[in-house]
Amino acid sequence: MDKIIGIGNALVDILARVDSDAIIDELHLTKGGIEFIDEKRLTKLKEMMSSMQAHKVPGGSAGNTIRALAILGSNVGFIGKIGDDEYGKFYKASCEKAGIEPTFITGDLPTGVAVTYITPDGERTFADYLGSAATLTSEDLTPEMLKDCSYLYIEGYLVQNHEMILKAAEMAKQQGLQICIDLASYNVVEADKDFFRMLLTKYVDIVFSNEEEAKAFTGEDPENALNDISQLCSVAIVKMGKKGSIIKKGTETIRVEAITVDNVIDTTGAGDYFAAGFLYGLTSGYSFAKCAQIGSLLASKVISVIGTELKEETWECIKSEINAIVTE
Repeated sequence: MDKIIGIGNALVDILARVDSDAIIDELHLTKGGIEFIDEKRLTKLKEMMSSMQAHKVPGGSAGNTIRALAILGSNVGFIGKIGDDEYGKFYKASCEKAGIEPTFITGDLPTGVAVTYITPDGERTFADYLGSAATLTSEDLTPEMLKDCSYLYIEGYLVQNHEMILKAAEMAKQQGLQICIDLASYNVVEADKDFFRMLLTKYVDIVFSNEEEAKAFTGEDPENALNDISQLCSVAIVKMGKKGSIIKKGTETIRVEAITVDNVIDTTGAGDYFAAGFLYGLTSGYSFAKCAQIGSLLASKVISVIGTELKEETWECIKSEINAIVTE
């Protein structure tokens, strides 16, 4: 099976259920919002977390995709930057346990964390510290990192670092890799449209976007956005939530329905898991329609839980359902 290597922000996701808004107020967070915190506030956060029950898992957008691929049995690797600390050791060990070949650069800052506080009313409040993850530079990258790989999967959040992303793309093309990118966030796309357009036109083969990101990039509705993006790359995918997904390669357009989920708990990671399912199907030699069906299956499972970690029995169910999809 072709090897896929991802590059992205190496963040530890921490889910913490709290019995009141007190910790949110103490950290000066906006309830229900997302806020980027500095190292001083991170230190305070860690002190407070030490007396709480919290669940941690390796995260980050590309990290989620690569981890899901690894659990499905794909040949995968991951490039990221971590700190020389407890969270960095945890992230690396978790990747290795999942079957991911890790390529980690150790930075001077602490490992990045993304904390989700869940209050009794079900509201989620986010505190993110990018730390070492945000200091990945072009100097950290070497051609050897892409050895024996067939695909490079780029997390869109990294595109703000033009020099680093260009070096990764140049190295990938020089070694004959196909480049996949997830557009990550509509606001990231809006802030850097010209660079995204250049990247897609010159380097990228496969583009994943949701309808908000596609509109931010093209100014068009999903159908027309798909057409516009497909002019720049080999394969364009626009995800439309419960309306399904559309894929275009050349003149062929494929439409795949979403899987109905009666009780959506948390949409975090839906796009990451869709990409994992699609790439799993692609590297297994399945049609684009089946790739998208597998992507929809994974997305439907992750939005049914809080966070991005699925139980072992859920993965066994997923593998059984994938088998049914590919044999029908």
